[in-house]
Amino acid sequence: MNKQHFIKNYRTLAKLVITATILITSSCQKYLTVDPIDRLTGNNFYLSKADVESNMAFVYAKFFSKIQESWVMGATGEARSGEIIASPQAGDARTRPLDPAERRVVEILGNNDLLTAIYNPIYGDYKLENITKWDGYYQVIQSLNILLSKLDEGIPGVEGADKDRYVAEAKFMRSFTYFWMVRLYGDVVYYTEPYFSESLPREDMVSVINKCIADLEPEKEKITWTLSDPAERGARPARGAIVALLMHMNAWNASFDRGNSTSYHTKITELGKELIDSKAHRLYPMTEDSWAAVSKGRTEESLFEFYQSVNYGDATLFPETLDVFDVRNHYQFWSHFLRWPYLFPRHDKSISPAYFSSIYMEKIYPTGEADKRRDVWFEDILSDDGQFVMKKFGGNVYTSGNESGYPDNSIIIFRYADAILLYAESLAELDRTAEATAAVNLVRSRAQASSYSGEGGGALKNFIYLERCRELIGEGQRYFDLIRTRRILNAEWTMAPMNIDQYNRRAWTWPLNESARIYNPQIILNEYWTTTGR
Repeated sequence: MNKQHFIKNYRTLAKLVITATILITSSCQKYLTVDPIDRLTGNNFYLSKADVESNMAFVYAKFFSKIQESWVMGATGEARSGEIIASPQAGDARTRPLDPAERRVVEILGNNDLLTAIYNPIYGDYKLENITKWDGYYQVIQSLNILLSKLDEGIPGVEGADKDRYVAEAKFMRSFTYFWMVRLYGDVVYYTEPYFSESLPREDMVSVINKCIADLEPEKEKITWTLSDPAERGARPARGAIVALLMHMNAWNASFDRGNSTSYHTKITELGKELIDSKAHRLYPMTEDSWAAVSKGRTEESLFEFYQSVNYGDATLFPETLDVFDVRNHYQFWSHFLRWPYLFPRHDKSISPAYFSSIYMEKIYPTGEADKRRDVWFEDILSDDGQFVMKKFGGNVYTSGNESGYPDNSIIIFRYADAILLYAESLAELDRTAEATAAVNLVRSRAQASSYSGEGGGALKNFIYLERCRELIGEGQRYFDLIRTRRILNAEWTMAPMNIDQYNRRAWTWPLNESARIYNPQIILNEYWTTTGR
């Protein structure tokens, strides 16, 4: 089946769903974005502090389960930039042999051929169609809306600092969920009311992000920099997580609301300085042991993460449908760049399923330039075959011999180095060269790399961008950085550039699944993917 056939099927299915939706809604005028409320939390649930804790646990588990439905971190934040190539060798079995043709999905994504990646059955084990479905995210949002309403009404045993913390935590997760969806789909339906049942159209993403900023910013002062329980560090948001999210949302809008970019960058610099001055977080030394601790989670470098332990029971959270292809490969982006001795057993994990092009790796880690990240995070960095290893997330494997073993890491969303580099980026945009240089050199110093001592302006901005590529490789930031900085338009910065027409028509989004229209007939699907898709 060729690409045009997939596009034809996609359009035909969209028409069928629209027709079915019209028939359904003609007899039922109550429109919901997601499933009915009683399937989420229950109207009589909030009777104690324990109930609030249970709901927050549900929220995190629901979001976590949503991003476990597919290879989401790799497919959305990394592979589409074009530098990832499938290893030519065969024989890398996870729970069964992984066909080399199946691994080529990384290259299909790198060509921005999403319709083929999603709908060609060759790549079905990656379950990328699940990324096109936003209902799980709206279930998270609806649950948070109800919680915030109940907190406002009053819940027995929840008052004062406890109430402030829960409100801040709930608003953080609501804003984070909207931000996550905006980066995937562009415009989204925005609402904050509980028990919402009206049919609303998608709202401009800049407006949505601005509403999230306005909603979240007042909560920053109501929550502490550190939580009382060290086991919750990073796994639940403290003030650093709120600051990081506000920085990212402002950075996104600075690109798409260009007339107001100065005010967004100014806000980012204020937030970044506040974070650094707090001394609540720190950069860990660039050693194998220290970095293994960071990737495992709950460190002072973490701002927000989804903490989990694959080898000790968290796999029970995975959908039962992922019973053929090892479920851990779906969300663990980094497992595609590991081989023995970072995966076990040796006989069927002797190669890495994919690698980063040596052209790209040489660009960001030039040979001969000192950088401990190159040594600690990689092996055979320029090999252009299955011997390549990105061991950045390979340091927590507790099995050996013929046992099946995978890295036991958390999913890092925001960490301190990321926030520092956003701070440096905005300082450079505001021509505050000395401050921007000092900020980027904080990260360079931890990597034992030479300090930046060049000029300001474009040279400094480009250096900071490349530093984000170096520091955040494999953490699901690269593709979104390309989009928001508009470097996706220039082949100097990506091996998968798009033209300005594609960019403006939002070829960087994902297709929105037709199921979004079932409860809301006002939804218009992403035009780029329902027309040419190329």
